[in-house]
Amino acid sequence: MFTQPLPLPLVPGPGMASRSLTAENPDGAKGAGGRSASALGPGRKGRPCRTLPAGETTELAVVAGAGAVTHIWITCADHTDAVGFVLRDLVLRAYWDGAEQPAVEAPLGDFFCQGNGARALVTSQPVTVAPTAGMNCYFQMPFADGARITVTNEHPVDVSGFFYQIDYVTVPELPAGTPRFHAQWRRQRATVPGHDYTVLDGVSGSGAYVGTFLSVTQLERYWWGEGEMKFYLDGDTEHPTICGTGTEDYAGGAWAFQDRLSTETEPRVLPFSAPYFGYPQYETRDVSRGAPYATAMAPHHGLYRWHLPDPVWFSRDLRVTLQQIGQVGTGLFERSDDVSSVAYWYQSGGSVTAPAFPARADRTPR
Repeated sequence: MFTQPLPLPLVPGPGMASRSLTAENPDGAKGAGGRSASALGPGRKGRPCRTLPAGETTELAVVAGAGAVTHIWITCADHTDAVGFVLRDLVLRAYWDGAEQPAVEAPLGDFFCQGNGARALVTSQPVTVAPTAGMNCYFQMPFADGARITVTNEHPVDVSGFFYQIDYVTVPELPAGTPRFHAQWRRQRATVPGHDYTVLDGVSGSGAYVGTFLSVTQLERYWWGEGEMKFYLDGDTEHPTICGTGTEDYAGGAWAFQDRLSTETEPRVLPFSAPYFGYPQYETRDVSRGAPYATAMAPHHGLYRWHLPDPVWFSRDLRVTLQQIGQVGTGLFERSDDVSSVAYWYQSGGSVTAPAFPARADRTPR
């Protein structure tokens, strides 16, 4: 039975210690921060960042014993360039307790609610992206016997100017039954009309679903967001226990994220961020890849929903899907769009059967 409240209550006690991993102190050792020398002298910002070699995996964190990651901050010098989309080409992975299968596996940008390889400002409780591209995550990530966090550079060239700070706390022992944090990215380049998009499946055990980031690029015209989010809990088969009323409704909005309900004047779409839900990305022009001017592109939408005050609890298994239903006038229709997602959840016991992580070519925005 999943009984651990969220977030994990870290009660101060003997043996608890705060540590931080950076390029200056990659081991998080006590008294070892800021020792590298610069032209200004020892301890004067001698190694603030790292370069990620193309085709290689770089370890950002290797921690022994028990504890919990409490904060991750990352930024990159460039989010995209002439040879690709850096935020989709860098893959973030996290492993708990010596596991070979990552509990967290997602493109760097999407994990921080930066969909379609593009930047956006996000102001929410667990994820905040501040100017310019300062990506922060406050999901607590417990571990009982070690943690390992990596980033793999699948960009065609080295990525320089990679800055990071991973804050964590060590404890003598993690309470039995403490859940582990998970995050999983998926993409379907063209959904099949009439077949719901799978956000998450293959989860058995007990836990709590705590959030979704959705990235939708329209492949058809008209309103795209009538699809309902469905949560199949503990043996649900044909029909879910929890079913919403529409995609923008799931993200806390209404009526297509527009500023008015009127046919007399053209409404405006209004992106927004809030503590537990938001619609931070609405793009119809491509300003990336060093273009001298913004070029037209298929409309892209990025939205999030955090189930922190209202977790979706499950005790045996979990499956989450999203319909792709559109609307024109008063009529509904099945549609096909380019959809990707990150599912965030905590799990105790059981197992996760994850699909193969998509290759770089299958992650590239279009």
